[in-house]
Amino acid sequence: MRKADAGGRNGKRIEAGARAGVENLKALLLAVLLVAVSGWPPKANADANNTSEYDVKAAFLFHFAQFVEWPAEAFLSAESPLTYCMVGQDVFRGALDESVKGKRIGNRPLRVLHLREREPINGCHVLFIGAAQRGRQAEELASANGRPMLTVGETADFAQEGGIIGFFLEEKKVRFEINVGAAEKARLKISAKLLALAKTVQGSAKGD
Repeated sequence: MRKADAGGRNGKRIEAGARAGVENLKALLLAVLLVAVSGWPPKANADANNTSEYDVKAAFLFHFAQFVEWPAEAFLSAESPLTYCMVGQDVFRGALDESVKGKRIGNRPLRVLHLREREPINGCHVLFIGAAQRGRQAEELASANGRPMLTVGETADFAQEGGIIGFFLEEKKVRFEINVGAAEKARLKISAKLLALAKTVQGSAKGD
């Protein structure tokens, strides 16, 4: 009985250690997000630092997925890739592709798909709708409606118009707001840590 008890205690310690490791990783990622929130250099220094508004947004997009939980049915299998999609022109100029290249979230590799206008968005888990797609934004959001898809945009009132995460600029800093109601409709669970970083949260008080 003592050996069994000791084995049980060791198992619990291992499990607790694993949980602590996951929490430490999330805390580290949260720190990275906080650095990104601090903004990017003004245009005069952007070239020297090789940093731009869209470098910051690409980093955000990569890290957003660390703090969002998709339903299992959003993927074909436990090892299926998590797919970022963008429609039309690549405003990131390859920065998003570089941000996710060779990286994984859990067992899932990450990939980026560049879609033509009106191309089906099937299989997308994160859908970025750029400002250039403003005229088709409502149509893209309607296509994503009800699907387990994290919609991210950068037009004014994106979150208020049904998108989940909307980027905006404030004093030359990249900020974002979150529409929790839209996330719930998409069956996505957003971590309280990410909600705490949002400038505003629509549809729910900040929390779990």
